Amino acid sequence: MKRHALCLFVLSCLGVASAMAADLDVRLSGVASANGHVLVALYDSEDGWDGRARSLAAQKIAATEGAIELRFADLVPGRYGVLVLHDENDNGKLDTNMLGIPREGYGFSNNPRLMRRAKFEEVAFGVPEEGVGIVVEMR
Repeated sequence: MKRHALCLFVLSCLGVASAMAADLDVRLSGVASANGHVLVALYDSEDGWDGRARSLAAQKIAATEGAIELRFADLVPGRYGVLVLHDENDNGKLDTNMLGIPREGYGFSNNPRLMRRAKFEEVAFGVPEEGVGIVVEMR
């Protein structure tokens, strides 16, 4: 009887853990070309966003012109920010002109219209237990 109760307890804990995992569906709109790759990074803190810590997760996807859809699965519900870079020449960085203006596509969650890199508070959004979908407009 004790063993049966223990098994039920363990199974109920596993069910709670999986119920708390949320999915984030990200749609990138306005991808300029099929050249190179699109790099998508997910952050859960200001430290990560500012480069003082690593991103929580990242994906590298072959570029396709127009729209791209991807998923970050099994996230803990909370606040997150997404940063996107279309690395058209596959050199691993955002190319800029002599004035520092980006020459490759980029985007942020919440799509703030800024002439600088967004701050975490400007891009942060909530991911509830049931998951959420967002659209990032490429610039």
